[in-house]
Amino acid sequence: MAQEYGVSVGKVNYCLKASIFKGFMKVGNFKRNTQKLSYLYLLTPSGIEEKVRLTASFLKRKITEHEKITREIEQLKQDISNH
Repeated sequence: MAQEYGVSVGKVNYCLKASIFKGFMKVGNFKRNTQKLSYLYLLTPSGIEEKVRLTASFLKRKITEHEKITREIEQLKQDISNH
């Protein structure tokens, strides 16, 4: 995924974990769940478009957040090495 989108593995992991936390993704073995129908829902075409728009916006924010944290870490490393 990282290679396909031209981003770091850390950035992909950061976004995946944030997506899971936000409830956009589920992790686990779905086959074991006896309540499969409780997970079934349908979206209209306009609902799908809105979900895609919201998810893209969320991921853009998370990528920006990851980049900011990475810059802060690099700055802290420089500050430590200069002292």
